[in-house]
Amino acid sequence: MNRIILLFAAFVLITPAHARSDLEDGFAGALRGCEEWILNPASWAQGLAPFVAAVGLGDKMGLVDRVDDVNLPPSDLRRGNHYWRINSTESAGYVLVVSDQLPMCHITGGGGADLQPAIEAVIASPDFTGHWEAEADLSKGDMASTRFRNREEPSLSIVISRAKAPEQRLDRVQLLATAIHKLDR
Repeated sequence: MNRIILLFAAFVLITPAHARSDLEDGFAGALRGCEEWILNPASWAQGLAPFVAAVGLGDKMGLVDRVDDVNLPPSDLRRGNHYWRINSTESAGYVLVVSDQLPMCHITGGGGADLQPAIEAVIASPDFTGHWEAEADLSKGDMASTRFRNREEPSLSIVISRAKAPEQRLDRVQLLATAIHKLDR
């Protein structure tokens, strides 16, 4: 019996306090992809392999020819778009839309799983807060929207909209995030 208790105690000590879920990994990967595409065009300009490696999702992320209209960015950002599907679970995931003509990215998320806890966990993570600083709360109704500014490149901002609380409707887009790098002209 003491041996089982010691093994359990050892397991608790080596297991991280919060192991990231597949939904968290997918959203964190989409955010990495967004930053990488906009801030490091060299990672995709001569071939996509360095970009895919930087995102770090392996075969969970794939380039697709098109996505449903609900996943498209606002109409003024629909130039030179490339669509990446991120399959986080069997029934839920994200779409990352990037452009080779505009310094932007657009992330949507949805499916048969509640994404809100995963999104909040990523936003609260040291990795995210090390890259992004909250700038303004733009919340309305049952959706929380926050504008963040990139710490490395302050002219890059992202607005992340998601449900204010867990266990909300799953029959709609659960995440909308749009990042724009405003270049001086």
